[in-house]
Amino acid sequence: MGTENDLDVEAQTEPPICGYKSSVTSTPSPTPASGTVTSTAANTIVAADGNATDTTDADATIGHGSIISTLDTARGLTPERAHTLSVLDVCALLDTDAENGLSASEAARRLQLHGPNKVAGAKGLSMWTILLRQVSNSLTLVLVITMVLSFAIKDHIEGGVIAAVILLNIVVGFFQDYRAEQTIQALYALSAPTCKVIRAGQIETIKAEGLVPGDLVKLGVGDIVPADLRLVHSINLSTDEALLTGESVPVSKHAEVLLKTQDVPLGDRINMVYSASTVSRGRATGIVVATAMATEVGKIAELLRRSREKPADANATGIRRLWIRTRNSVRVLLGLDGTPMQVSLSKFALLLFALAILLAVIVFSVSLWKVTSEVLIYGICVAVAVIPESLIAVLTIATAIGTRAMAKGNVVIRKLAALEAVGGVTNICSDKTGTLTQGRMVAKRVWLLDGTDVSICDSTNPFDPTSGNVCVGDQVFSPDSPDAEKHTARLRDALETAALCNNALVNKTDGSYSAVGEPTEIALQVLATRFGMGKPELMQSRGHQLLAEFPFDSSCKRMTVVFNSPDGAFAYTKGALEALLPLMTLSDDQRALIVAQAESMAADGLRVLCLAKKPVDAAGFTVEKIQADGGPDQQRSLVERNLAFLGLTGIYDPPRPETAPAVKKCQEAGITVHMATGDHVKTATAIAYEIGILNRAVPCRDTDVMVASAFDALSDAEIDAMEHLPLVLARCSPTTKVRMVEAMHRRKAFCVMTGDGVNDSPALKKSDVGIAMGLNGSDVAKEAADMVLTDDNFASIVTAIEEGRRLFDNIQKFLLHLLVSNIAQVFLLLIGLAFKDPNGVSVFPLSPLEILWANLVTSSFLALGLGIESAQPDIMQRPPHDLSVGVFTRELIVDKFVYGAAMGGLCLAAFSTVAYGPLSGSGLGLGCNEDYSPGCGVAFRARGTTFATLTFLLLVTAWEAKHFTRSLFNMHPEKYPGGVRSACRTVWQNRFLFGAVTAGFVIAFPVIYIPFINRIVFKHEAITWEWGIVAAAVVIYTAIVETWKAIKRRFGLGAPIRKVSAVGEGQV
Repeated sequence: MGTENDLDVEAQTEPPICGYKSSVTSTPSPTPASGTVTSTAANTIVAADGNATDTTDADATIGHGSIISTLDTARGLTPERAHTLSVLDVCALLDTDAENGLSASEAARRLQLHGPNKVAGAKGLSMWTILLRQVSNSLTLVLVITMVLSFAIKDHIEGGVIAAVILLNIVVGFFQDYRAEQTIQALYALSAPTCKVIRAGQIETIKAEGLVPGDLVKLGVGDIVPADLRLVHSINLSTDEALLTGESVPVSKHAEVLLKTQDVPLGDRINMVYSASTVSRGRATGIVVATAMATEVGKIAELLRRSREKPADANATGIRRLWIRTRNSVRVLLGLDGTPMQVSLSKFALLLFALAILLAVIVFSVSLWKVTSEVLIYGICVAVAVIPESLIAVLTIATAIGTRAMAKGNVVIRKLAALEAVGGVTNICSDKTGTLTQGRMVAKRVWLLDGTDVSICDSTNPFDPTSGNVCVGDQVFSPDSPDAEKHTARLRDALETAALCNNALVNKTDGSYSAVGEPTEIALQVLATRFGMGKPELMQSRGHQLLAEFPFDSSCKRMTVVFNSPDGAFAYTKGALEALLPLMTLSDDQRALIVAQAESMAADGLRVLCLAKKPVDAAGFTVEKIQADGGPDQQRSLVERNLAFLGLTGIYDPPRPETAPAVKKCQEAGITVHMATGDHVKTATAIAYEIGILNRAVPCRDTDVMVASAFDALSDAEIDAMEHLPLVLARCSPTTKVRMVEAMHRRKAFCVMTGDGVNDSPALKKSDVGIAMGLNGSDVAKEAADMVLTDDNFASIVTAIEEGRRLFDNIQKFLLHLLVSNIAQVFLLLIGLAFKDPNGVSVFPLSPLEILWANLVTSSFLALGLGIESAQPDIMQRPPHDLSVGVFTRELIVDKFVYGAAMGGLCLAAFSTVAYGPLSGSGLGLGCNEDYSPGCGVAFRARGTTFATLTFLLLVTAWEAKHFTRSLFNMHPEKYPGGVRSACRTVWQNRFLFGAVTAGFVIAFPVIYIPFINRIVFKHEAITWEWGIVAAAVVIYTAIVETWKAIKRRFGLGAPIRKVSAVGEGQV
């Protein structure tokens, strides 16, 4: 099997099929010698030749010792111990037979006892949950209360309008979330639908959910493992466990291995196969040791379900647990448990509700608590004025529009709140395999003993031999170049071996390339095809004929084929360097040189393969000759000796072409990117340097790259004491990723977790925003995620962040617009308490329906127009917004009071001028709050003037709110010079907003002038000369806003700009 200690090269020197690793030394035979036994008394393996090998430090034993019962079975079987038990121990503990399996009656009994082999927790599509999500926020609850009060005082028009707003929000949000949920499959898709099981000695095909502990299952290539199995027999078996462990290549499995310690990492338990993994090669039988939630997938699903629970909450009992559940339910209902913006808006809604009650109390107090119907209506009118009724609807529609935009960018938003939340992320914790990388193997380097060094770079398609650039030394290789034939001749033997000692096929169909076979062999076949020496070409042009094949076996870590050709018969061998090095004819200096080169390639994150060749006698491969030599095994040992070294190949899983620019864009935006992977630390580090997570210009600190075992060994306090969290975490387990997210949360970071495997799911759920891969991602990951990338493209995350930041900016813009209107109305109505009729009853400066019209009709469409504003040019050159402040920044709060006071003051001036000016007439009249009478002409005209003023000032505010500091007349200096023409281009740039302003302007006239509508519904009168007051108010308001913006620019009163840290610095 080769001695791994011979080389100080990590597993990258192995073939990409991760083989069994231990310090055990055995014969070079591809299978264990039949005479091998295990002595448990002394840690010694005795081979068939009688030689003893000391294995005191070994963590595993090989041979029949894994079949013979050697352990105390009284302790009982747990799935966690199965890899430490022999097959007979497992059979004894599960009361089953390793050859015939269970009887049908016993299987039925156990099915009743253990239940079906299903992973619980996938809730599927729950309409009730989706519906509850739409109303679980404080603002909706405030609107419901306002609606109930409106109907209670028989103001059916106002109540109906608010009810329509609530219904609109629920319908839009429900259908958006429901459509997103339909694109995400549940956990049940993970389970293998059927499997082959041996019961009473007969092979049956049953549904996987019918498996029980003790069943004997048969596995073949392409099968999905239906449960956790302890292998009984295995022949050249390897399984793809990427979804469980993050390992980027298939893992070789060996039924004969017996591991000594229980706490072996999941990916190294090579005598076990786990539910949801896929058989990529070979065949096997195994005993079911865990089903349903007891499997490793089930444990992850349980961790996923509980990841949102605090440990203290989970351990609570009795009354305290009831209190915790009630408290959490109330928090969810009020929207206080969610993204920062959700929480901010919910707290803001509760504040507005308290303010509305306070304002109503003020109104009642002014009337000395003589609460007549008019006083009650006025109090509710003031309370309604402080609540932005359209905020929740505008927010929902704006995010739904953003969601559709994201869908075009290959991002499915499962929850509307996630879109705005992703704009505030400070850290991205990403899986490597299939997310940052392509998830396919590519041959990157070839090295020959004469110093020839071939490199392949910039390959975007691992199956395409024309993709990327090939350099031989310092020269770029091209089939048409003058030196092409010379280079090919130098590489001929190595490329011939790579192509012939290979079972992969590379095909070109309709201009596109596809491949079938093992990832490693595909990479080598593509490499040979680059030089015109692919296997089909060699077979056709040179007449190669296969004489014998000795398949790859992980116990010997090599593969050999024998081909005959006009040039003679040759044996071609590929495999791990430590497996081939003892079999080659080399000097000590050559061995040292080869080992040094292998270590150098491994340090670059490459998995190193050795190529070798030797001439053989074609006559020695007849059936008679093979039998005379002692059979295939003996013949293999004769062929695989005295080999001639040809070269080393370095293979790796290349980054996606768009990953490095995406990482750089994140860093420019002040976002730190972390890599958390199940792969080897050298591979992960090399990829991190290549895509820019690590910077070669900045010295790597001790904590920048860590192995998960070292990170897991630290306490929370020790992790918190670290200056920076690791940028690269290798060999991660699901709990490692969850701890990483928790550590970020303790540092007040807002993190995104990306991933595609089952092993990523708990961290996806635990993170602030979970993003799963849609093409190659597991269903568990999709179930846990808030977003799904349909193209598995890391660059799409940057698009999502950019869209989230744009949405955050736009939410601030329409919040400013809506709140300015509310502040103006409250300002007007409170001071308007002084406008009294002859009976001392306060006259409304605005009627309740005028307030709702301004808030729900005029402002809503203007706010929606602001919600779909284009992103600012520098949106990804700014650091993330301060999550401790949220959407209600100091600038937003100051601006809304400045603009709101100005607007309210001008509306107050408009009402006062008409009601008490020289043209006012006979006074405000009696009963003008409820009905029109001849004496109410002045009050109705004053109310109409105030309504027109408020409407037109809101239209101007919509354009001014496009930027918090830049003038409307010079909003895009980088595009065109300032002035009136600049203002015209600015207002025309957002066509929807321009249409909303135009519609608001046009619709104001019928509302004011149509007789029945103006007097009966809105309680105002048509105006004439009063338009001069409206025009003056618009001019003054624009001057105030522009002056305030100029003051902010002059004294730097806007939002502070924080400098983004350099790459590798300033991360959490």
